[in-house]
Amino acid sequence: MKLIFLYLSIAIASGLLFTNIYNSMVDARNWSSDVPNSINTAREYFKAATPAKFFRLFSPINQVLAIIVLIAFWKSTDTRIYFISMVVAYVLADVLTFAYFYPRNTILFTSVSSPDQLKAAATEWSSMNWIRSLIVAMGLIISFLGLHKINAL
Repeated sequence: MKLIFLYLSIAIASGLLFTNIYNSMVDARNWSSDVPNSINTAREYFKAATPAKFFRLFSPINQVLAIIVLIAFWKSTDTRIYFISMVVAYVLADVLTFAYFYPRNTILFTSVSSPDQLKAAATEWSSMNWIRSLIVAMGLIISFLGLHKINAL
């Protein structure tokens, strides 16, 4: 039963990672392609729903699953450090989201900003999103290492 939570966490984290990579490869490149026109187009496109709708649902689910995994395997000293590190990585990615990305999302998609501010925010967003993806990827790799360690026991 404990492994089911680990597999679910791996599946959700994988989805988050690849959605984040998609945002970097497709969305962010489109946002910064013809500022301010591209930002206005993105604002129109995101009127019904934004990527935040996806991430605000699945990121907390992933964190809850990661915490459940940590609790479930806590007695296993062989895997504990993996799952502590996994939780830290996922929480760190969300801290980065709130502290760094939300202010830039406001500049890009809701506030009245100059073209220079929009360009700067788009560039900053795009660069740091690769860092956030790397943090989630590290959490995912650590999850797999923990799974491997469990299977080796």
